[in-house]
Amino acid sequence: MSFISSLFGKKKKQFKASCDISKEPVEKGFGYLLTTAQVVSSKKFWDNIMTEPETMSYTVSHFKGNDEMATKMRQMIFEKHSEVEKPWMVSDSYIHLFDIDKSESRKNAQLWWENEGEFTPEKTGKAEDTLEESDFKSIQHYAIMEAGKERVA
Repeated sequence: MSFISSLFGKKKKQFKASCDISKEPVEKGFGYLLTTAQVVSSKKFWDNIMTEPETMSYTVSHFKGNDEMATKMRQMIFEKHSEVEKPWMVSDSYIHLFDIDKSESRKNAQLWWENEGEFTPEKTGKAEDTLEESDFKSIQHYAIMEAGKERVA
């Protein structure tokens, strides 16, 4: 009977997570939980995103060729990231990109793990809905028009 129940018995799937930036696995109990507003407010985050291998050609074309299509692609990249409604799990490898209260983000991650991903910190949601309009516009401008400039120039 135990062999058959092991074949057909319902096993609870182990809850796992990966970093929402790098996709690397995050061990249970580790990582940091950030809101979209915290993520997109980081200039280091945007410098990193806009100079990844998949996006670098747009960044080069934007700065060196004043390519309107490349600038539109950078805008689409900004929108994709700023419209995330759920909290972000960030690994130890990428937390250096953010100027946040790391102990609070670690505590939020613990609550997230304990609740198998069902915990959301305050101000979770799209960045445009949770940031002051002027702050959102400022970071939007940086992400689209400035991010990665130093690595291309």
